[in-house]
Parts: sequence; C-alpha cells; structure tokens
Amino acid sequence: MPDVHIRYQIAKSFGLASHSYDISARLQRYSGKHLMPWLPNRNDLTVLDLGCGTGFFTEILAQRFEHVFGLDISGKMLSFAKENRDQEITWLHGDAYKLPLADKSVDLVYSNLMIQWCDDLTIVVNEILRVLKPGGLFIFSTLVEGTLFELKSSWAQVDQDKHVIDFKTEQQLSELFNSEHSKLIEHNSQDIILEYENVLHLARELKGLGANKVPKKSAKGLAGKDKWQKMMQSYQDFLEPTGIYPATYRVYSGILVKLNS
Repeated sequence: MPDVHIRYQIAKSFGLASHSYDISARLQRYSGKHLMPWLPNRNDLTVLDLGCGTGFFTEILAQRFEHVFGLDISGKMLSFAKENRDQEITWLHGDAYKLPLADKSVDLVYSNLMIQWCDDLTIVVNEILRVLKPGGLFIFSTLVEGTLFELKSSWAQVDQDKHVIDFKTEQQLSELFNSEHSKLIEHNSQDIILEYENVLHLARELKGLGANKVPKKSAKGLAGKDKWQKMMQSYQDFLEPTGIYPATYRVYSGILVKLNS
C-alpha cells in the first residue's frame, strides 16, 4: 500500500488550493470536456466522479445521470463542492485506494486528471474494477511521460533532486489496463501546450492546482533563490519568439470496460 503520509500531504496541498483551483484549472477544463462525448447515452446509471475536486464536472454528470457520487481525498475540496454545486450529488470523503462503495455497485467511473497522482496505480485500478458492474466503464484522462518536460529539463541543469513527478508511460498504462479483468477499448493521447508569462506564472498555476507536491523529493521546502534563478535561466531555452513560456502536458484519455469474467 502506498505511503499514507504522502497521500495526506497531496490531499492537504489540493485542499489549500480549493478556492483557486477553478481559476487555475485550464487544463482540467479542456481534458474533462473532451471526455464528454464518450459518456453513455443512457441516463439511468450510477456514476462515480473519482477525484471530483471542486465538483465542476460532477455537476455536469449529475445533469445527465440518475445517481452521482463525487469522491475526493481532500475534505476542503468537498466542502467547496458542497457549498457551490446545486445538484443532488452524494459527496464522499474517501481514498481511491479504498473506495467506500460496495462491490459491483457502479455503472460508470469518471476520472479527469487524477490518477497520475496515484503512485501505485494497480491498487486503484483494482478498486475501480471492484466497484464497477460487469460491463461497466472507466472513462478517464491522465498525464503521461512527456508532461512538463521543459520544467524537468530546466531543473536537471541545476541539481539531481526531483522537482517534477515521474509520469507513467503509455506502454505502462496499456499493460495495466489490458488484463483478464478489463480491456482498454479506446484511447488517445495529445500534447497540450499552455502558455505562461514567465516561469513563476507556471509555478503559481501548479500551486493553484495543488499539483506542486513531489512525493520523492529529497530536499524539503522551496528550492533556494539561486537555484530558482538558474532553473529560470535554463528555461529560456524553450522561450518562444513572442516572449511566451510554453509548458507541455501530455494528456492520455481512455475508456476501460470491466469484462464479465
């Protein structure tokens, strides 16, 4: 089982970002919107929004489906969702590694840019398959290797510490999702390049998303000012002619079906 302390720290980080998250979530809006065409046409379904955050897409799901759960590890995110979402949604404070739902009780699990934070994804996938009914769907987006390569490369010029998490490869996901219990029936990946005024703008957006926690980072606290200056200087290599700083996010989306076996 992955380190509970690490998961608590990630939850705390996202919780602190609950009021800034919807402002910073350009990427989440884009990827979540592009999952919508994959949703089933039937409305008599029980749906779980796994890692629902502020409940933006949970509310959209609740307008389409009969019974919707919104689950998040961050209590502050859920408090924000309860206060700001109008639909009759069942909010669950829970952990993706141990879902508080019965076996074979859910028709569809929706998850938008959450599972990349799960260090041991095998446990999470097994939990998703446990709560899904046979023939149920897991519709998701996540980040894969190649994400934030500009930031990773710039920090590599400064020190050997870990400043960006290691995202899984597409091959690793394919091997995990295609098993005797499940099949990946459709998937795609694309590079989404967001533009920033400067590197601090990027850092603030990552913090605003609660995505600035790196579980395996050896040095505690913020990097020293001199290291930041060196990293920002290295990032100049990626500067566009217009003076814009790009950051690449490789988004992998898919539909997984739980097999009847």
